[in-house]
Amino acid sequence: MEYAHDDAPGRLRALPTRLVNQVAVIANRATERALDSTGSRRYHYSLLVTLSDFGPASQADLGRRTRIDRSDIVAALNDLAERSFIERSPDPGDRRRNIVTITEAGTRHLADLDVRIAGAQDELLADLSSADRGELVRLLTRILRAHAD
Repeated sequence: MEYAHDDAPGRLRALPTRLVNQVAVIANRATERALDSTGSRRYHYSLLVTLSDFGPASQADLGRRTRIDRSDIVAALNDLAERSFIERSPDPGDRRRNIVTITEAGTRHLADLDVRIAGAQDELLADLSSADRGELVRLLTRILRAHAD
């Protein structure tokens, strides 16, 4: 893949859509490298963070909060359950659905993932000051909010 410093015409090098896509590729690679030896992937991290921050939730609620597709969320939750990082239990208010809860082992695993993910952020944003990093997050969040469903 070519990057902004490539020999592409200036009009291509100045396209925000192209730049965001190229940075996303680099970011995804940094994240995958950071998580590689853990047996977890980005979906696992998103689910564990969501459970840690918001508490127990249904699979549907987790899908809405993380924007993970229903078919992918089931597989990711199955992986986490097999590793004892989450537990599923019947919802007392609706026995047809399960409530997912992070376990102590899941909380410990998440702490390790947090350190690794922070390292991936540092790798990706090494050339940016703290203020620049904050501004980048602010601008990206603004774009996402403008395009929210």
